[in-house]
Amino acid sequence: MLAQQILETVTADFEQVNQLIRTQLFSDVPLVEKIAHYIVESGGKRMRPMLVLLTTNALGYAGQDHIKLATIIEFLHTATLLHDDVVDMSSLRRGRETANARWGNAPSVLVGDFLYSRAFQMMVEIQSMPVMSILANATNVIAEGEVFQLMNCKNPDVTEAQYMEVIKNKTAMLFEAASHTGAVLASASTEQEKALQDYGLNLGLAFQLVDDLLDYQGSAETMGKNVGDDLAEGKPTLPLIFTMRNGTEAQKQLIRKAIRKGGLDDLPEIVDAVRASGALAYTENLAREKAEIAIECLSCLPSSRYKDALEGLARLSVNRNH
Repeated sequence: MLAQQILETVTADFEQVNQLIRTQLFSDVPLVEKIAHYIVESGGKRMRPMLVLLTTNALGYAGQDHIKLATIIEFLHTATLLHDDVVDMSSLRRGRETANARWGNAPSVLVGDFLYSRAFQMMVEIQSMPVMSILANATNVIAEGEVFQLMNCKNPDVTEAQYMEVIKNKTAMLFEAASHTGAVLASASTEQEKALQDYGLNLGLAFQLVDDLLDYQGSAETMGKNVGDDLAEGKPTLPLIFTMRNGTEAQKQLIRKAIRKGGLDDLPEIVDAVRASGALAYTENLAREKAEIAIECLSCLPSSRYKDALEGLARLSVNRNH
């Protein structure tokens, strides 16, 4: 199923989400609105809010709070992007200048804080303690994941298990929170709630694995970010970890040196080493395993176009070039 077909299943809901986003970005401080609008409207796949809409519809939810919940998820995601780009000193995202490159670090961090706090204001309006509990826990875990990744930067001794823990906390947690809160909002059964929580987790893992894979085989034009960004920041992602574990001694030492140093001086040689070692196939296969686990979780749902779209989303997470 193509991205457009998936989106079409919840087009009307998405229009309401986009309208609510515009409404909720209101601020008496003009710079807050300017930066928030810039980052929210800069494109992106909107997979996380789409998860909320597809999950609630797949469960037959008839209320309106799923629109608010999808907006909350998008605001939380956007806040993490603003903070991530400052921490990573990134200059390009979604094919455009990052907010920090355009306005500076301080405004970007503070507008990220604004989006977090606006999201929590909206959470209160839903008046669901279970939903608030899931989202409060998720934002805490994501923050811990960011710090854990920061600690791992320029450390070539990071293991695959440590890497998986980072991407689970930093990326997969918000996917999990989106499908989990959607299930709770729609009064899912205990079995469905757990299955949809696991669906989001495995979808998020697959998504991040492919992101890290594309850092070594994508292009800046299709990806909307600079190829080799992770290496430049000294991030030991799975393709590098696998190559150090299975490549030649010369390849291992080349990558260890590059991770410790950061930068892109040896990027062509490292890309060659990663490709020669089988790291890209290994990472892709692991991503496909996670996507298949996610699809299996959907067996608890009744047949519908929304269930089909959730399956399509899992397949799309691994069959993409950006």
